[in-house]
Amino acid sequence: SSAVLQRANSMPTRGKRMSQTKVTYPPDPGTKGPTPVAAPIPSFKASRPQAKRNQKMTSSRICVAVRKRPMNRNEVSRNESDVCRIDSATQLMILEPKVKVDLTRYTEKHAFVFDEVFDENDTNEDIYERAAKPLVDTVFDKGSATCFAYGQTGSGKTFTMMGKEEQSVGIYIQAARDIYERLEPHQKIVVSFFEIYAGKLYDLLNGRQKLCPREDGKQNVCVVGLTEHEVQDTESMMTLIEFGNSMRASGETGANKDSSRSHAILQICVRVTKTDKIHGKFTFIDLAGSERGADTMDSDRQTRMEGAEINKSLLALKECIRSLDQGHRHVPFRGSKLTEVLRDSFIGNCRTVMIANVSPSSSSCEHTLNTLRYADRVKELKEGKDPRGDRSVAEDWAEPPPRPVRAATQVRSDAAGAQYPPRAATQARREKSITPPRGMTPPK
Repeated sequence: SSAVLQRANSMPTRGKRMSQTKVTYPPDPGTKGPTPVAAPIPSFKASRPQAKRNQKMTSSRICVAVRKRPMNRNEVSRNESDVCRIDSATQLMILEPKVKVDLTRYTEKHAFVFDEVFDENDTNEDIYERAAKPLVDTVFDKGSATCFAYGQTGSGKTFTMMGKEEQSVGIYIQAARDIYERLEPHQKIVVSFFEIYAGKLYDLLNGRQKLCPREDGKQNVCVVGLTEHEVQDTESMMTLIEFGNSMRASGETGANKDSSRSHAILQICVRVTKTDKIHGKFTFIDLAGSERGADTMDSDRQTRMEGAEINKSLLALKECIRSLDQGHRHVPFRGSKLTEVLRDSFIGNCRTVMIANVSPSSSSCEHTLNTLRYADRVKELKEGKDPRGDRSVAEDWAEPPPRPVRAATQVRSDAAGAQYPPRAATQARREKSITPPRGMTPPK
């Protein structure tokens, strides 16, 4: 850990991410501007009351929050409209501009209800206090907590999780501060940080060494080769996170100049010092953004292949959510490396918070609707019983009890009541299943 910290201190932090500048919205497109289709939107928005703050999120197993980012400079320069209207602390509406066959312009309204809805004026501190902070209790109750950000490219996922040092602290560090405040003397904190890029796992704190996920007998996912670093305070953890984030794969696309091309997973584990057993775990997942094919048409082949792999893994995540929602016995968690890692976030003794980041611009209306629809599906996941039961993380990683051994001389009986030893019973079933040819009688 000391060697990694020295390397992290010597390396510069990662470049600036998407620029989130607080601006005033453009004038009514109905009077001037290149987007007259969205003319009904400003008049409808002006007639709605402003959103009011809500208290902390309810303590359910899966909670979904939505964060709306401000309009950026490019969207303002194109004179785009804000199609996302927040009606209350739990409700928002998307005003989708459309044109009929006879060229009549109209606005289609899509209403959504979530556990929490944040507007462009809410900070990372507000989001953590009202959404992610209740998960710290789960970690110290011997549970597993997961917080992941989902949304299109350039919607502010990495800004929410990582933050900017000069503007706002991300959810990573705020959660670490609260965990250190509640840490007992007989406990310690270990940190691991890895990414999923092009269907492969890489350790961000160990020179991007390749990793391999495996399942044990209890269907718990173990990442073989992943290094864990013990940290003593929040400053050391911040240094490790910045170092790992600088090693993350990124690139420029048509939708975002500094786009994350991988899924980043940060795990903060609370372990018992003497036994080194896991007491609780907090997992943060910064998902790569989804993109349309039109967003990457001007990019090279490598960028298009990266976008295809990202969309493939996000589709596998959506299929798992759909299977859980419909109550299927089989959930395809093995469809991608991402769903294998996220398996513990939806089953077992866990609590999960999904932060759906959306863009307010009219050009991203299709992406925004897709994000909100799948966030709504996550919210509707049933609270049914899990096959593994409501067990803690420590119980999940405990040694399984020995299986009972059946005696070799055990006697079996068929439906007619006749009793056979084990081998004779198998032979009797085979003889009864044989159908003789027509005209022949079975042997007695």
